[in-house]
Amino acid sequence: MTTKVIHEASLAEVNSLSENSAEFVIRPLYYGYGNTLGNSLRRVLLSSVKGAAITSFSIEGSTHEFTAIPGIREDVVDIMLNLKAIRFKVHTDAPIELNLEIKGSDQSTKDGDPRVVAGDIKLPAEVEIANPHQTICHIDDPKFTLKMHFIVETGRGYLTIEKSSQERVHSDMIALDAVFSPVLRVRYKVENTRVGQDTNLQQLTITIDTDGTITPQEAFEEAAAVLVNQYSALAGGTTVESAPAPGSFAEEEDTGLMLPIEELGLSARTANALVNNDIKTVRDLVSLSDSDLKELKGFGTKALDEVKEKLTELNI
Repeated sequence: MTTKVIHEASLAEVNSLSENSAEFVIRPLYYGYGNTLGNSLRRVLLSSVKGAAITSFSIEGSTHEFTAIPGIREDVVDIMLNLKAIRFKVHTDAPIELNLEIKGSDQSTKDGDPRVVAGDIKLPAEVEIANPHQTICHIDDPKFTLKMHFIVETGRGYLTIEKSSQERVHSDMIALDAVFSPVLRVRYKVENTRVGQDTNLQQLTITIDTDGTITPQEAFEEAAAVLVNQYSALAGGTTVESAPAPGSFAEEEDTGLMLPIEELGLSARTANALVNNDIKTVRDLVSLSDSDLKELKGFGTKALDEVKEKLTELNI
């Protein structure tokens, strides 16, 4: 009885749907692995891809989140919700302190509506904002000057407001709960597929939407790397035999290299000389140089020419 090898997954297609959305097609998969890979990748994509967010802030004239600030249309709770929607790309792991200072008469205007937006925040070189038009608040008094201070940190997953409050860089700032994940949405579907006569295979299609601070391809690869690290730590030194995905170039190439010497169509004298020297497959044969072959017992120049001609015919 033969043992069926679990072949490696193959990323067959990457289809860009928009700037921040892409579809990844993995096929063919060993039966049942569509849901196995799809569910694990989706969970890691949504929970464990690195991102950045505001974790605390302060507004001059406000001491807590239940304050109404004269001159600003929104109260502090509304401003908090707006701050949580700002998407940052940070090129350092250290907390970053940002500042905003703007006068009411200098607000950005869109559709006749003056407002303070994320693009008004002063940024150092290591910080970018993916959605600079995100509203922060509206200043109703043209003479009022808004002064704000922010702490932006990197992380993974979700940071509760209790945890954020305990770990504040400045104790007098207002803590925010933060969603670090740059992945907004992940969907996947599993379909049956076939390669040649093998119909017991599956295809997995994963669609990833991000916030613009990371590409879908980067998110996909980071999630896969996280899973590899976790499972490698658990596997210890144990390995499982695998094979290239059915129908892939690697499999076709590997199949050609594993061809027995007896099936190459060589003369009996040449084939016997190779087999007697423990060269049983094409892989064994191509691993040797011309000089190595000439040194084999019972293998001469004529046999070498025959072998080279046959390998040329097979495009090996």
